[in-house]
This record gives sequence, structure tokens and C-alpha cells, in this order.
Amino acid sequence: MTLAGPVPNTERAARKILVVDDQPDVREALRLLLKSAGYLIQTADSPGEALAAAAYHDHDLIVMDMNFDWDTTSGEEGLRLLDRLRAQHCDVPIIAMTGWSTIELAVDAMQRGACDFVPKPWDNRQFLKVVSKHLDAPRENRHPVDAELAIARKVQRKLLPLPHFNAYGLECECASLPVGEISGDLYDFFEVDSGMMAFLLGDVCGKGIGAALLVANLQATIRGQHELARSPAKLMDRVNQLFFQSTRPEHFATLFFGIYESDSRTVRYVNCGHPSPVVLRGAGDTELLDPTAMVLGAFTGSKFDEQSVQLNAGDRLVLFSDGFSEAGMDDENDGWPLDVIKELGRGRLEGLAGLLASTAADFGDQDDDITVMDIRVL
Repeated sequence: MTLAGPVPNTERAARKILVVDDQPDVREALRLLLKSAGYLIQTADSPGEALAAAAYHDHDLIVMDMNFDWDTTSGEEGLRLLDRLRAQHCDVPIIAMTGWSTIELAVDAMQRGACDFVPKPWDNRQFLKVVSKHLDAPRENRHPVDAELAIARKVQRKLLPLPHFNAYGLECECASLPVGEISGDLYDFFEVDSGMMAFLLGDVCGKGIGAALLVANLQATIRGQHELARSPAKLMDRVNQLFFQSTRPEHFATLFFGIYESDSRTVRYVNCGHPSPVVLRGAGDTELLDPTAMVLGAFTGSKFDEQSVQLNAGDRLVLFSDGFSEAGMDDENDGWPLDVIKELGRGRLEGLAGLLASTAADFGDQDDDITVMDIRVL
């Protein structure tokens, strides 16, 4: 039996490529070219959006511009993005592109981990050859630790929910930027009952694989006590006991756990030593949901007090880990988290979580995981 036309390459069709460029026409041209070659394409228009996309999705290859809006010639912004993508995704090949190609920039990009360099404008046929070469290249020469981290990252992503959900009149977006391959931050949300949604954001002590294992332990502990989720105080009391019993004394976690009741638009919550989430009212006023209990896993006899807050249409609740809250703080600017949430959240309907996370990451060298959750009442 013979077939007319080319046989689709199913292996290639399953491969996903992230294209990062701030010019819409370039993104669209690359998207169409790569799609026509049988690849799955995701696009991002800024370094912040690229980092958020890379944090949530597994890509087989990344194609990124080296120059963006405020840095059109030097490539410094692109090099910084390359450093951070390489730190988070040590096993993913990255192809650098620029319309201001120089030998020096190409060398810098390759030294910082890019697998290849393509100048703009590009030749379609040659570009596809470069893509195919690096997608098909064997990776058995990777360092064993890199391979283990890549596996751990994929497992962790499978355990966490997708970064967007809409339910019970809420629209939620999460953005997480690990400082390395895997994160010590935890976010989750799940249905408790008809008209009732649970959401949480936490941060375990430490970094790396050890922190990731604690995250998995804590998430499984919370999910395993689903029958107590209607009462945040009872749930946190039980989770604290189990987390304390299953971890070493020096291991602990901060956590904000809330239940949203759609009928009354009320959030009942317990804040276990976590940075205070911000309620940003539609009229511009703000409220802080300060801690109501000690951190989880440190003591067996902790008391967990439950508080509540009323939300109205147009209000939003912004949660974050201390990687965000401490990023822009110094001796003269200890109110940074509240200030930047008010400034960037004013009038913005979507994309706030990613914008906040990338803004925090831009403050020098990122030294902690950054996670932001934006919950908006429709």
C-alpha cells in the first residue's frame, strides 16, 4: 500500500518549541515556519513572559531574541534571560537570535549556554536545519546531576496544577520562577464542595531537590486531608501534626490556605507565618491578611486561628512567596510589595501574576524562588 504525500513525523509533532521575541511579526513568522515543519509552538513577547512560560511547560527547544524593547543593540537583556533560562532548564537547547549580530555577542551567548546562534534576517531552510540538528542531537553526554534535575522538574510540574483556572466567579493566574531547576514553593487549588474552592501558596525551607521533596510531601498531606478542607483551622492543625511527624525538626513551611465560598464571596483562611497577601479593592484600597498562626512543622502544639475577608466584584487577592516580597526591599523601601502591587494592579485585568514575578526577578540576581498568585473576582 502506498500513501500520497509525506508521512507525518509523529516524533517531531510531539516536540514543543518556545519562541521568545518582542516583535509580533517575527513571532508570527517563526510560529508559522515551525508549525509548518510539524512542531508545537508556544510564544512569549518579553523576558518575564518567557520565564513564566518556561517555568510551567516542558519545551524541547527554546528560540530566543537577544534584544528587547529597552535594549535594542547590546544584547545584555538577552544574555541575562539566557542565564536564567539555562539555570532553570539545564537540559533544553537554546538557540539565540538577533538582528544586531556581532562576533562578540555570539561568543557570549555560546559561552553562557546557547547551543547555536542565528542572525536576522534568517534563511528559512537553514534555520529549520539548525532546529532539527539540536532537537535530534543525543543528550547522553549530559551530566548525571543535570539529568536528575530535569526529571525532578518534570515530576514536580505534573504534581502542580495548571497556572490558570476559572471557577465560581473567580479567575486565577499563577506565575512561578524557580531560582534553579526545581522550586521550593508550592501552589495549589482544588474544589472542596459545590460552590467552594480551596487555594494555597506556601514555601518550604531550603532549595533544590530536598526542598522539592518537602513540597511534594506537604502537597500530598494537604490533599490527603480533603475531608477537613471546609475548616481551614482544623485542616492546618492536622497538616501541622503530620508534617511535623514526617520531617526533621529543622524543616518547616510557611503557608496561606484559604477557602472561597461563592455564595457569600467570603474567603476563610489561615495564614501560617506566610508573607501577608494583599487584598486590592476595586476602588484602590488595600488590606493585608497578616499571619494568624505559626509556621507548619516547627511545633506540635501550635494554635491555628481562622479569619475571614469579604470580596466584591472587581476585587483581587494577591498571594506571593518571600522570594517576591523580599526582592525589592531594602532599608529605605520596606513597603515594596504593597507599592508594586498597587501600581501594577491598577486597571490590569490579566497577566498581573507574571508581571509581578518578572518585576521582582529583575532586582539583581535572583536568589530565591518567586511565586505569585492573583485571584480576581469577576
